[in-house]
Formats: sequence, C-alpha cells, structure tokens
Amino acid sequence: MNCFFSFLNYHLGGELIIGIDKNGKVVGVTDTDDVMLRVKDRLKTNIQPSCLGLFDISIIEQEEKKLVKITIASGSEKPYFKKKYGMSEKGSFIRIGTASEPMPQKTIDTLYASRTRNTISKIVSPKQNLQFEQLHIYYQAKDKNLNSHFGNTLELTTEDNKWNYAGYLLSDVNNISIKVAKYSGIDRVELIETNEYGYTSLIKACKQVLDKLELENKTIAKITAKDRQEKRLWDARALREAIINAFVHNDFSREVPPKFEIFSDRIEITSAGSLVDGLSENEFFEGFSIPRNKELIRIFKDLDLVEQLGSGIPRILSTYSRDCFKFTDNFLRITLPATEQVTEQVTEQVTEQVTEQVTEQVTEQVTEQVTEQVTQLIKNLNKELNRSELMELVGVKHREHFRTAYLNPAIELGFVELTIPDKPTSSKQKYRLTEKGKNYKK
Repeated sequence: MNCFFSFLNYHLGGELIIGIDKNGKVVGVTDTDDVMLRVKDRLKTNIQPSCLGLFDISIIEQEEKKLVKITIASGSEKPYFKKKYGMSEKGSFIRIGTASEPMPQKTIDTLYASRTRNTISKIVSPKQNLQFEQLHIYYQAKDKNLNSHFGNTLELTTEDNKWNYAGYLLSDVNNISIKVAKYSGIDRVELIETNEYGYTSLIKACKQVLDKLELENKTIAKITAKDRQEKRLWDARALREAIINAFVHNDFSREVPPKFEIFSDRIEITSAGSLVDGLSENEFFEGFSIPRNKELIRIFKDLDLVEQLGSGIPRILSTYSRDCFKFTDNFLRITLPATEQVTEQVTEQVTEQVTEQVTEQVTEQVTEQVTEQVTQLIKNLNKELNRSELMELVGVKHREHFRTAYLNPAIELGFVELTIPDKPTSSKQKYRLTEKGKNYKK
C-alpha cells in the first residue's frame, strides 16, 4: 500500500503489477475482477487528498497468465497520505530509488505549503443553480447511473458542498465558449467559417468539436500509374488525442478555453497553460503525466473518451514529430500539418501569392524570387540536415515561409530530397542535395 502514496508523491508517478512474486516469476492473478475492485476501493477510501482520476487499473497478459497493472500519475496536491495517520511521517511516503520511504516531516510541511490551491475543484462555481441532465444522459449511455450524491462522488463540489468550477464546466449551461475557426489560406487573414460549441456541458462541446474536425479531415485520393492512393488530411487517431488533450489539460482556472483553428495546410490546437509544475518537456514527451484537471480526466475516462493516463502524447508522436508542439509561458499549441500528398492539392486553395510560389504556373516575378531562395538553400547545403538546421542555415525563423518558399520548391524542382521519403513527417527526417542539386551548386 505504501507504494501508492510514494508514486503519487513522486514527480513521475509509477506503475505496479500484481501477479509477479519477489523473485520476478510470473504467477498470475486468479480473480482479476476481485483484485481490481479491492485495489480501487483502497485507493478511494484510504488516501487523502482524493486520488480519483490519478490512476488506471487494467488487465495485461504475460506468459499466458493474467496480471493486474496499476498506473499511478504524480498528483498536484502533494503530500498524499494515509487517511488513518494524517500528514505525518507514519502516513506519508516518498519514492527513493526502488523503495518507498517515510517522508520527513520537513518535506511534508514544505509540500503542503506549496500545494496547488487554484485548481478547478477548489474554485467555487460562479453559479450554484446548476443542472446536469446532459451528464446523466452520457453516463446512462455507458450503462452507468449517477445517484443523488454524484456531485460529491465525482468531486464536483467544494468542501462546504458548493458546486465547484469543475461542476460548472460540466453543467448543462455555462459561459465557456469553444470556437472552431477555419481560414482560406495559411494565415489568419481571411476567416471563411467559424463555429461555436460552447455554453454547454464540456462533454457535449468536446464531442461536437470531435465531430466537426472529423468532417474536416477529408480523404484525398491520388491516382498513380500503379494504383489509387488515399490519405486523410490528418491522422485520425492523433487528431482525436490532440483534441481531447486540449479539453482535459486546459487551465480553466484562467477562464480561457481551448481554441481550434483550421488552415489550408494544418490544424492548430491551442490550450491555456503550459507544462504543469514539476514536469519537464522530455518527461511530457515520454508520456509521464501530472494531470492538471483530475476531475475532468476521471469523467472523460468514465465515458471512454480518455483511455490510459499518459497515453495521448505517445499516440500523437507515433505519427507526428516533437516539432509539432510549442510551449510558451502561458499556452501549449499543437500544430498538425497536412500530409505531403494532401498539401499538394490543398495549396490550390491558398492565397494567390503562396499559390504562385509553389505551382508550375508562377509569374516571372515570383519565379525569380523563388529561384533566389532555392539557390540560397542549395548553395549552403553541404550535408544531411533536419528542417530546423536548414532554417538556421538560411536565416529564416518562420516555419511556414521556409517550407513554402525554400524547401518545397527545392524538392519539387529535384534539387533536394528527403532521407526518409516513405515517412515525410518522421521526427528523424533530414534533407540532402540530389545529384541535380550538386550539379547546380557547381
């Protein structure tokens, strides 16, 4: 039991597998359902503050035997302690190496003093006459019924039994506006469509955004000499994960909702709040999780919108590179570029200036401009480099301008080639001169 507390108090969380003895031999679990229920009950009733939304319990198989896997995320309300003993050395534990050790009282006091207090569970809802008909319907659709005490069970109330901000977000009516904007080109100059899905339960708003972007994620066909190739604008699984992550990890305490923007060559998803304190960029990319809104995550999991803790980012990275993520002091933006094949067709819809730079029907003036930029790239390219290195090489900071004015024309003209042509969006992708490019450089 002590390991549960130590993982919650540890900055990376941890995993525990039941069904392996102390010698590392797989012995299995006979009644997995009973074990899972007992573990869940212990975690719910013996730990303070509440750790609901901070753990996953699943069944895995190894050597043809069933095991129970418990994934525990690092909590944001440290220290976590045994309810029986309170915030004392006897009730609080921390991970040191591979062991769970009692937490010194000084550490307990320090953690408590710095505990995150401005969370949506502690912020009182601006309205108290809230209704939750939509939430009841979503739970009933999953064969789960909410009783009259669901507010306390789902942690939607404060300690003095008032609706908190999490409850406000999930109620039938609120003032949270969720917008999906669509632009005609690669910038925000010409807005051609805007949809608003807010002022309702966050679950409903999320489902509406998922449906809208599913419609926008069109399948583009390309006929080759051998066969017909079809690709969607964006990887469907990665796009879904990015949308849901923006909802459950958004810092709603700032009263700034996530934003979704569709461009001719990409989708940008922006959520309020950068990395949670105690989580580095590398840990973020490795799938370690410190949930910002554990109340939302718990409910999204109940409704099968979220799978396992920390699984969203690895799923996105299985298709897109780390370069798609941009962290600032106050925001996180995920940019999902359209596939290379699709981009060729979508460029017909961009502004006239960009279209002229990347198509064969360019005017003489733009042709000279592109040629000068491509020439600059070729003259400076001496070895295999990734996109960031190439941008630094030619002194360009704007990624989209570099792609449309330098890199794509050089590739289309046959001067530059990809080192991994079968995976154009690979994080390991680099670029080099072709024989044509080398001859031109001479």
